[in-house]
Amino acid sequence: MAHQFLVLTVCLAITSLADNQSATNLTTPEESKNLKPQDAVSDQQDASMKKADMSSSRSTTAYPKDCSEIPKGSPSGPQILYPQGTFSSYFIAFCDMSSDGGGWTVIQRNRYGSANIWDQTWQMYKSGFGSVAAEHWLGNENIYQLTSQKMYKVRFVIYDPSNNLRLANYDYFAVESESLGYALRLGRYSGNAGDALMTYSSSLMQDNMKFSTRDRDQDFSSTNCASTNGGGWWYNSCRYGQLNSYNTIYWYGFCHGNCKGSEILIKPVNA
Repeated sequence: MAHQFLVLTVCLAITSLADNQSATNLTTPEESKNLKPQDAVSDQQDASMKKADMSSSRSTTAYPKDCSEIPKGSPSGPQILYPQGTFSSYFIAFCDMSSDGGGWTVIQRNRYGSANIWDQTWQMYKSGFGSVAAEHWLGNENIYQLTSQKMYKVRFVIYDPSNNLRLANYDYFAVESESLGYALRLGRYSGNAGDALMTYSSSLMQDNMKFSTRDRDQDFSSTNCASTNGGGWWYNSCRYGQLNSYNTIYWYGFCHGNCKGSEILIKPVNA
């Protein structure tokens, strides 16, 4: 009996040591808050290679699918998100953890007078560009992956020419797959910015429009709206709202290209 007890004790010790060693190789949520985007990607790639054989057996709830699954009270900043809940698909996004209860995933940020990054190709808008801590587009494919896993709402944040905050909220938001042109789907509007995307004119309504870029024209205009307006967007013929442009941030009713900044935030409707 003593011999059997000794063997069992050694086995348990080895198992505990292996588990502790595994834990030290993973980036914790607290550590990931302090990562720079490029550092987070490097660390995640390293963790992914080391733990590939563990990913299938891990609970999918271990990985945040969006910023609403980041612990309450966490600071705002870049986070690694896993829309499928596993190591198989991940990207860096900025999490706004302070606005209106926190848990918002930022998919766009633009500032008047910042770098001219918006006149990009279809592929660039698909994969995303810029820095998530500054001006950026998260990427149409990433946005599609996010909004296909839950029901989301959206908040368009616009800073008017006097730098006052204006909000356009829609109680439903989704982007369709690439095969459907990354088409925009919006729900009911509320806010103080005005419903520039749905109500002012049927010829300029942007709800249900496909995404257009300078090299893939999917709008209803005789011209290429993305080329004319300097950035990819859900154009009709052409727009009453357009936030992806260099020094011409536009939202009908209070700024005609001279808004000071914008952000687009999404969060699950029940979060």
